[in-house]
Amino acid sequence: MSRIASHANGQAHAAARACADLRGRALLRFIAFALANLLLFLPATRAQDSVVVLDPAKTTIAFTLDSTLHTVHGTFKLKSGQIHFDLGSGKVTGQIVVDATSGDSENNGRDKKMHQEILESQKYPEIIFTPAKVQGSLNPQAASQVELSGSFRIHGQDHDVTVSLAVDPPAGNQLRATAHFSVPYIKWGLKNPSTFIFRVSDTVDISIQAVGQLSADTASH
Repeated sequence: MSRIASHANGQAHAAARACADLRGRALLRFIAFALANLLLFLPATRAQDSVVVLDPAKTTIAFTLDSTLHTVHGTFKLKSGQIHFDLGSGKVTGQIVVDATSGDSENNGRDKKMHQEILESQKYPEIIFTPAKVQGSLNPQAASQVELSGSFRIHGQDHDVTVSLAVDPPAGNQLRATAHFSVPYIKWGLKNPSTFIFRVSDTVDISIQAVGQLSADTASH
């Protein structure tokens, strides 16, 4: 009887080990399957590609030019703007296009000289910023600071610039950003409008209040 009982116990232990082995192999297969699917899924979850399409009707571009007599204030109009970016990698593409012919300082004589002699806006009707790199992060709950580096084309010539943007927390899918930067237009080869009596600064200050629609950039996948 003892031999029979011992044999039965041995068979029971063997069956238990076999079941444990089966459960172990099943668990390993499940883990391997889960990891494989996770690896396939990771590129989509890591992607942070977004696109901002600027609204020309809600975006304002103002310029300020100091002179010996007074400070000149004026505006330009945005033609179009679309920026595709990934804050994770710093990758950014797109363009912001300003209508150079829209420059207006509310003085006909001064504006005529600006368009004919300085900007030559009939020959160079667009001012274009083409971003190449973005740094920073967007906080959905608070104001954020990001930097856009790229090429600024004015009067037919490209110049490297870096623009700091103060970005408000997104309101739904609407994004607001403010930028201030200086353009050394004389250094960049534009004509100096100064005369013997009337002297102006060699840089013009630009202030931008941009409004756009933020969305996932599905075209990049």
